[in-house]
Amino acid sequence: MKLYESVQSSASFRVRIALNLKGFAYESVVLDLRARQHLTDEYGRVNPLRSVPAIEERGMQLFESMAICEWLEETRPEPPLLPFAPAERGRVRAMAQLVACDVHPLNNLRVLRYLSHELHADDAARDAWQAHWIREGFIALETMIPEMADFCHGRSPTLADVFLVPQVVNAGRVKLDLSPFPRIQRVYDACMKLPAFDKAHPKNHPAAAT
Repeated sequence: MKLYESVQSSASFRVRIALNLKGFAYESVVLDLRARQHLTDEYGRVNPLRSVPAIEERGMQLFESMAICEWLEETRPEPPLLPFAPAERGRVRAMAQLVACDVHPLNNLRVLRYLSHELHADDAARDAWQAHWIREGFIALETMIPEMADFCHGRSPTLADVFLVPQVVNAGRVKLDLSPFPRIQRVYDACMKLPAFDKAHPKNHPAAAT
């Protein structure tokens, strides 16, 4: 399998976590988004949206982090990242999609570039924008995490944790105060004790220093 990714991309970070949890080896193809390496015609043949991440395996090509994680769950079901009961599976998906659909799109690079280039927002304004939308999402997520749970749903990581952890890292980049979100902080700390999460962190990526 080839994983087309960016070191700092939180969507790529999610897929790295999921691959690590599943114990699946892959070849990393790192694209520098700031150098616009993802906008080439060659990469467009892998992912017509020219976003990251995308995967290739035996002629199959797939993009969008949620679709990739769901495909991994369906083709490599152990260890499970979704609960067995349908209602619980739906709840975990809702938590993951809260991040993927409602928070992250407002914090990705193309939105931040638009804020800078078209609306002339400075770095402080861009950080305030990101912090606002992360905070809004975290207010909702905090209420959904069980009071005493180690993870977003029970005693083992699920898709919700896979999506939450990269967003917490993004929150740190804009210095969002997490003290109002003790459950989120607890879940993040528990996840980062696991090798699958720690290895996937951008700071630990083999290409981080390049």
